[in-house]
Amino acid sequence: MKKILLLLIVLLSLQFSTVSAQTQIEVNGVTVPRKIEFQGKSLQLNGAGGRSKMWLEVYVQALYLSQLAQDPQFIIDSDTEMAVRIEITSSMVSSNKLTKAMNTGFEKSAGANLEQLRPRIEQLKSFLSDAITEKDVFVLAYNPFDQNVYVSKNEVLKGKIPGFDFKKALFGIWLSDKPVDETLKKHLLGQ
Repeated sequence: MKKILLLLIVLLSLQFSTVSAQTQIEVNGVTVPRKIEFQGKSLQLNGAGGRSKMWLEVYVQALYLSQLAQDPQFIIDSDTEMAVRIEITSSMVSSNKLTKAMNTGFEKSAGANLEQLRPRIEQLKSFLSDAITEKDVFVLAYNPFDQNVYVSKNEVLKGKIPGFDFKKALFGIWLSDKPVDETLKKHLLGQ
């Protein structure tokens, strides 16, 4: 009887440790939650990976969706809740460097729509203009009900940017045919 009770306790403790281990994963030393909440909706981790520049890890990014997917064009075109979470991992990242990289990403992603999106890109850059330090966390989340992208830094809302077209170009930075980083794209897609 003692052996059965002991076995049951061991099995239960293993089950609980497995459940708690599944609430987050580690990517390049950064703890990434498997779910995030956005305006009362639970979004699931689709994939996560690190972004490197000149052999230096600069941030870890995670893609959250209301329904998991591996088709990048489907995700870009989807008018459903989704978010990217970016955690800065290098003190070399500055507001200027981040906004410059976003600009380059939009140039690749937006194509012919770039000039139409330019005022909203500038608005996003203004939301990212505060000093950036290692461990800062940005969340760029899309709400299909009002078709706005909500920009938060360290859980503080910086503002929102309107437009489904803006959302498509934003997520296209990482998921389009010309992503800023092909390896990161694969990781975000869970591949």
